[in-house]
Amino acid sequence: MSAALTDNWLDRLTATARRRPGAPAVTSAAGAAAEGLPDYADVTFGELDEWSDALAQRFAAAGMTAGVRTIVLVNPGPELYAILFGLFKTGAVPVVIDPGMGLRPMLRCLAAVDPQAFVGLPQAHAVRVLFRRGFRGVGAKVTVGRRWFWGGHTLAGLGRKPVGERPPTAPAGDDELLMIAFTTGSTGPAKAVELTHGNLAAMLAQTQAVTAVTAEESALVTLPMFGVLYLLLGAQVVLPPLVPSKVGDTDPRHVVDAVNRFRVRTMFASPALLGPLLDHARTHEVVMPTVRAVFSGGAPVPAAVVTGLREVLSADAQVHAGYGATEAIPMSTIESRELLDGLIERAQSGDGTCIGRPVDGVEVRVIAVTDAPLEGWAQAQPLRGAIGELVVSGPNVSTRYHWPAAANLTGKIADGDRTWHRTGDLGRIDDEGRIWFCGRKSQRVETGAVTLHPVQVEQVFNAAPGVARTALVGVGDRGAQRPVLCVETSPGADAAAVLDGLRERGARFPLTAQIDRFLVHPQFPVDIRHNAKIGREELAVWAATRLTRGAQS
Repeated sequence: MSAALTDNWLDRLTATARRRPGAPAVTSAAGAAAEGLPDYADVTFGELDEWSDALAQRFAAAGMTAGVRTIVLVNPGPELYAILFGLFKTGAVPVVIDPGMGLRPMLRCLAAVDPQAFVGLPQAHAVRVLFRRGFRGVGAKVTVGRRWFWGGHTLAGLGRKPVGERPPTAPAGDDELLMIAFTTGSTGPAKAVELTHGNLAAMLAQTQAVTAVTAEESALVTLPMFGVLYLLLGAQVVLPPLVPSKVGDTDPRHVVDAVNRFRVRTMFASPALLGPLLDHARTHEVVMPTVRAVFSGGAPVPAAVVTGLREVLSADAQVHAGYGATEAIPMSTIESRELLDGLIERAQSGDGTCIGRPVDGVEVRVIAVTDAPLEGWAQAQPLRGAIGELVVSGPNVSTRYHWPAAANLTGKIADGDRTWHRTGDLGRIDDEGRIWFCGRKSQRVETGAVTLHPVQVEQVFNAAPGVARTALVGVGDRGAQRPVLCVETSPGADAAAVLDGLRERGARFPLTAQIDRFLVHPQFPVDIRHNAKIGREELAVWAATRLTRGAQS
């Protein structure tokens, strides 16, 4: 596919800036105000478009032109969006990554893309200089903040005003590379995902269709990519103070304050943020009447959070649990009213977690589980009604990994002129076209007699009294694993009573009757992006050690 896009999506920012130049585009925390609440500052659409025009001119003059792979290590804020749009306008290729994955893995990932330019905070540049061998190809350098002993430009020094008129951006082909985004690496080595102009245009249309966001609305977001999409849709992006790698530690007072101060209509947030927000709203009898829709993803949203949010929002508000990945945003969504119509009870009985129907333009199928590469669709074994690996295809779905090359063999399936992405997730599709998520393929537990799927099992046990959440892991070699349920108890719960309740509940269902080892864990490890995906691989090591030491459940 190489035809040029009829609608150049990048022109949307400029169109909004010309139509509403003084409207707030990015509203972000800027210091402390009264009563410990943050103060905020606005960058308008006119200012953001002008700023990104100026950066595009300076970036191009520094050699950051079409196709130049440019690492971007900047905190979420107006600077990040000005930089990204400036790079988009020059045709350079931003490379974005979660720095919280750890220094060594991050360095390995960044060096693998052979970067040619670097835009980052002073600390990021210090790392680049210290480990210079992996960044030998870097030419242009821009420091966001104070430049230390290295050369290059500072973001402030590049200015915010363009010189003359910016030439119109030429429409790009659908298959031209737009950016490279790394997966979190929470369930395996992080991979560099290629996203094209066609992918972004499709994400934009699907996000608008799913969220129904309109211009002149405000949206609170905790993931930078959704900020890009909302800005292109003409919405104000509100960024409360948070640490990107510790979203779950965000002060819920700040979220409530931002929602009500800026009359937020749409929220996109991790389950790790929504849980504490709900607890705070209940404790302090807080309501958020302006919120029309809440969207969450990254991990299954606890049923108690889905139902509870309806108590603190307006009666007509919608609460959506979404499903997506770095390779495909979004894939499916389900609204709370449908979940409350018996689907939560089915999850608690062992059906898995219902994540809704595919969004428009996206097709999801189920194939037999295998860890082997599938070179073509003829090698796949489609399933109907049974649990298998979910594969997805559509205009928003990335068809290629930039790195490692082997990931294209294990993660993609060629099917004529289309490509299927292997999600690595297990699930099934019911007779009504709904997807039921059962867990990660890499985290399945194979005892030799049966295969257990973590999320499917955990939803049964999560309904037991005193349980905050559970995580099923396998101890031993695959094919002869012993299933062990790790447990986080609710605050103040009696651990012995909780374990008794888990044994009693597990015995009631054939799916869980064979699980007889339960270990209480103080706090599960979670992913860095959403703070919600449980690190079951790490828990499995911990459980094996505990069992070796003779820990009692």
